[in-house]
Amino acid sequence: MFDPKTVTDVLARAENKAIANAETARRAISVLDLTSLNDDDTPEIIEALCKRAQTPAGNTAAVCVYAPFVELSCRALRETDVKTATVVNFPDGGTNAQRVADETADCVAKGADEVDLVLPFKAFLAGDTAVAKDILDATRTACGPQITMKVILETGEYDDLTKVYDAARLAIKHGANFVKTSTGKVPVGATPQSAVAMLTAIRDARDEDGVTAGFKASGGVKTTDDAALYLAIADEIMGDGWAKPQTFRFGASGVLTALLATCGMSQNGTAAPTGNY
Repeated sequence: MFDPKTVTDVLARAENKAIANAETARRAISVLDLTSLNDDDTPEIIEALCKRAQTPAGNTAAVCVYAPFVELSCRALRETDVKTATVVNFPDGGTNAQRVADETADCVAKGADEVDLVLPFKAFLAGDTAVAKDILDATRTACGPQITMKVILETGEYDDLTKVYDAARLAIKHGANFVKTSTGKVPVGATPQSAVAMLTAIRDARDEDGVTAGFKASGGVKTTDDAALYLAIADEIMGDGWAKPQTFRFGASGVLTALLATCGMSQNGTAAPTGNY
């Protein structure tokens, strides 16, 4: 059960736990979905992204790219443990279940390991949970049992944390392996407050329904301090050590540079420069 009045206390405890050091940075890299979802993406950009995912501080969990680049990403990462993720029903969260199912099936056929689905959040917020269920069920079926399905709630568009909690519980009930904050395409992305609501839903689904799901923070995670706080929130709600690639992700691109700098190195493994740059 979620009580919005508890959020402030949870965050206060998490802030006391959060330590933005090299150990935390390495942990954050291991759960990072290194992302490029830009209209001007090219094969060269995606190839470079796949190389960046293999860092001197350890590989990221996945790369996340648009569907036309899935096959390229799979080839580039073939000899690694880095997964290829893509997005469907993105970014608007449409309501045509058959279209989303077909889109998902195409991504799976191309080799995607993980599919990030945008929940039809406008319909959900208008009270149309039936449409949301249809999209979730159709996508889960198209994914099959082996493909990881992450459901993007687009929490920045919600005016009530209880609705965030309810959307997360609904998504988990209908097959989400992860619930994810945001597309990164609206003004408000991940927030610590929405993370508390979503992680509470994940905890309650585990404790009440025996269902395991993970959490992904996406949109606005830019610094090691940001990463440390979200990891600490997960530790506070789910227990120390819960956050690992199977249960926790960050969706970001620029944060990798900051995380490597915290580890004392640059992308190529050399010592990071110091001073103003």
